[in-house]
Amino acid sequence: MPEHQTIEYKESWHDEFLEWICGYANAYDGILYIGKNDNGEVVGLDDKDRKKLLEAIPNKVTDTMGIVADVNLLYESNLQSDSDQRIRG
Repeated sequence: MPEHQTIEYKESWHDEFLEWICGYANAYDGILYIGKNDNGEVVGLDDKDRKKLLEAIPNKVTDTMGIVADVNLLYESNLQSDSDQRIRG
């Protein structure tokens, strides 16, 4: 699935991606995948980052925008060591 207006891939999390989430919340919805490169290939996140982001991202979204975003941990192709975060805004 290629990137397009409502799907964006990022290899790691940076707080400036909150702007993408805000844009998705104000538009047609969207999905931001953390742990995938621009080609949609899984690059994954280490366990420490996954756990931290699963808590931090929803809190940052709520604190900065006053909205609730779905943050889910996904596994690609039954390879449980490769994962990405999906954020719906």
